[in-house]
Amino acid sequence: MEVESASRVVDGAIVLLDGVEGVEAQTRGVWSQLNRHQVPTRLLFINKLDRAGSSLRDSLLSVLSHQLHPRPVLLCMPVASFNRAAYQSGEAGLEGIVDIVGWKASKWEPSNDPNTINGNIETGSPEELLDIDHPLLPALKQARTDLIDQLSIQSPTLMEELLSIESEDPYAALPAETIMPHLRSLTLRKEILPVFCGAALKHMGTKNLMDYIGGLLASPLDVDAHATVNNRRGPVSILAWKVGWDKQKGWMTFVRVYGGTLTKSTTLYNTTTRQKERISKLLLCYAAEYQEVESLPFGAVGMILGLKHTRTGDTLTSIIDSKDALKSISPLPATISASVVSQSQSDIQTVQNALTSLSRTDPSVRWTEEDGQTLVHGLGALHLEIVEGRLKEEFGAHCSLGKRRVSYKECFSRTEDLVESLHWDKDVLGKPSNALIEIAVRQLAEDEQGSDDWDGNLVIGPNGQPLPAATVPTGKITLELAAIIQGLLGPLSASPHTGLPITGTHITIRSFSLSPGSPPAALASASSTLLRQIFKNSGSQEILEPFISVKVSVPESGMGKVVKDLTENGGEIQEMLTDITSLSSLGGTNELTAFTPEGLYIPPQWISPSAVVSTDGSQDSTRQKRSVFAFSPLSKMLDYQSRLRSISGGQATFEMSPAGFRRVNQERKVEILQELGRA
Repeated sequence: MEVESASRVVDGAIVLLDGVEGVEAQTRGVWSQLNRHQVPTRLLFINKLDRAGSSLRDSLLSVLSHQLHPRPVLLCMPVASFNRAAYQSGEAGLEGIVDIVGWKASKWEPSNDPNTINGNIETGSPEELLDIDHPLLPALKQARTDLIDQLSIQSPTLMEELLSIESEDPYAALPAETIMPHLRSLTLRKEILPVFCGAALKHMGTKNLMDYIGGLLASPLDVDAHATVNNRRGPVSILAWKVGWDKQKGWMTFVRVYGGTLTKSTTLYNTTTRQKERISKLLLCYAAEYQEVESLPFGAVGMILGLKHTRTGDTLTSIIDSKDALKSISPLPATISASVVSQSQSDIQTVQNALTSLSRTDPSVRWTEEDGQTLVHGLGALHLEIVEGRLKEEFGAHCSLGKRRVSYKECFSRTEDLVESLHWDKDVLGKPSNALIEIAVRQLAEDEQGSDDWDGNLVIGPNGQPLPAATVPTGKITLELAAIIQGLLGPLSASPHTGLPITGTHITIRSFSLSPGSPPAALASASSTLLRQIFKNSGSQEILEPFISVKVSVPESGMGKVVKDLTENGGEIQEMLTDITSLSSLGGTNELTAFTPEGLYIPPQWISPSAVVSTDGSQDSTRQKRSVFAFSPLSKMLDYQSRLRSISGGQATFEMSPAGFRRVNQERKVEILQELGRA
């Protein structure tokens, strides 16, 4: 959730890649988040090139095979050793970095002083630091030539400047100051993906990366959506992308300014809660240090102290009843839950207050009361462990979490519109209240997309437009519609048959009316009662179970046991790869064809000596593992770490990522209902 929140507000990102493993499931997940939030500029840093089995070539090829970007361009090269003999022996290591654009080499020499982080660094041109017969020298020249050629093809102005140079080697004579504007322009247009490399733990290559961050990543004024004069000089508009709690500072709200200039005297209005907020302090954050300021200008990211009602994802403006809300941060649906057990009766209220505060900081955490129990819902077993730790450490709650339980869902199974109406006629506070509402309910069609705000459901208003799950009236939502929305949320959150949340349902509000003098709450009661009756009278519905995609890396000797265990626990084997460096689909059968390396500079394998295949055809043991890809029910994978350790002798590793919800068969449905106590 931290990456999701940060991706919403940044204009540039540096994605780290493991030089041994290449693109992994988590890499693809982060890249998808950056795509979803349309982060305009990105840099790639291939890390851990000092480790045995690391490969710059394979890492670049994995970027193409996983379709991260069609044109990754290498801006620096690793020097495994300044001793050319090391390239024949296949020794792992990293002694230097060469900046191809600036044509500058850096050589690291370890220091005996424990207080010296970087060691002794010697800099100079590659010709000065490398022997004349070093095999890397011609490869560096070829890398620079191919880089300039690739940039020139996409930037005709650079081609003209190259052709105008009177030199025997115009590629070597072309200065970095000439290359950088074209490199920045292509990066901003997403036509290339600049790639850097090094070993971050030893601070090798990180300074080179930092030097390029200011030159290549977008500023707020480079992003068209935020760079208008009206935004810079107009009313204040900010997005609270993260809310945190500190025992000394209190509530900390991290914001980005999307309009105007935020000052300490600005009165803010929350467009979600419709509440007024006052600022105590404005801070700029520099890692663990904070600097108090008087204002935050357009495009700035900072922190506000003193906001009492703001949650992660809320929009705050300086205009009362503003209709312009920024795109919020939508958390993934919960897949697992656990009961919250308070240590004593007196702790119950404290624990519930802590849960409310925690859900304010992390929208992916929610809690409910079911059958007298307090349940907390999260994204996975590890997420719930983090939740339990935060409840105790940050909020001082005396509690523990019970047995983890997968969060199932129910789906309305009727594919044709079921139209029902209800006339609500009851006394409220001694006064007669009359409301009439008609709705149509059916299952979502295959080409229809549910809304995250509605937990995968779709609600259409009388005008035929989708409605947000907003229970507070706005310029687009009338008081009556807000009341109806509030009424619909109740039945959708708990099915009358199973108590499970309902998803994949299409609801159309056909018409409604409220008699004069009747409160809008009558419409909320009418819509809630009507929808609950429809679900109840339609009988038992389909149940959905969360699935995950899993990748298991295991030595060949243990692959049979892994496959057997997955299939016995309801898993579906998608693919088994015999070579981890293969360019075939590493993400299962849904992957598309890999991008072609044609026209790109891909360094030879010997650039990374420890990754080179030996004379007998064998490779380093770290790259001999086989990969098994499968889909499996999440409920069968809660203890997979201990199971896998047992069947593989601790030699296998695995990665998991959400794969959505699937309908279960009748036999599995009975098992789930028995587990829920509803059979």
